[in-house]
Amino acid sequence: MLLKRYWSIKNITNNTYIYKTMTSYKKAINIIKNKESLLCVGLDSDISKIPHSLFSADINGLYDFNRAIIENTKEFATAYKINFAFYEQYGSDGFNLIKKTLELIPSNIFTIADAKRCDISNSSAGYSKSVFDSMNFDSVTVNAYMGIDSVAPFLENKNKMVFVLALTSNPGSNDFQRLMIDKKPLYEHIIEKVNNSFATENIGFVIGATHSKELNEIRKKIENNFILIPGVGVQGGNIADIVEANNNLPAFINVSRGIIYPEVGNFNEKVSEMALYYKNAFNKA
Repeated sequence: MLLKRYWSIKNITNNTYIYKTMTSYKKAINIIKNKESLLCVGLDSDISKIPHSLFSADINGLYDFNRAIIENTKEFATAYKINFAFYEQYGSDGFNLIKKTLELIPSNIFTIADAKRCDISNSSAGYSKSVFDSMNFDSVTVNAYMGIDSVAPFLENKNKMVFVLALTSNPGSNDFQRLMIDKKPLYEHIIEKVNNSFATENIGFVIGATHSKELNEIRKKIENNFILIPGVGVQGGNIADIVEANNNLPAFINVSRGIIYPEVGNFNEKVSEMALYYKNAFNKA
């Protein structure tokens, strides 16, 4: 069961215009209800890893690769997360590829700019305009280390959503995120401070799939915020544990390498098969 009683949007729609006029929060809930899926596909497109028997080892090959991934997963995906690091390394060509990839994504699928931006307020305002005004993403990931005033410019557009890094899936998350301050780990302070500063519909948090116990405790305190959950698959996050910990609350569970880089079989068929596998696995758990 994917839906809780407080998910109050009643009119599920596939109408392109209506999706474009919704807030990101309402769009996300509509999509999840409509598709009965929590699957977010990460477009961590790497020239060195794409199958060169099918795609050229250049920026054009990456575009064709992204198109193939989207075509073969859009039936099951509720969101696509574009990791900017894989694109920015190519300069202006990379930014053009981000925009061209966005054009391939249907309007009934949520988009996440995994850019992890943040800076002093005027710099954050520029980053916000880039992601939301120029590229028209539904959401962006940000790092709140510099404080609330560095996050605030991303929230000026009340129609969009911001995912704040809280407890990430990488091993180095232990270096700072768990430091105890006033008997609570730093990540809890971040969640509380950010959530008390901005509207729930505009704020989500990134919690790695390798931290199911912590997610369970976090969900007892914040029910209505969206959670972006990376780390399932190659990074070792356990599907059953993370779905149970999330307790049927608003979330996108991201899978990147486990879908986009199939090891054997027909590429298109295998990509589609793995997307369906993860969609079903999240639902069954």
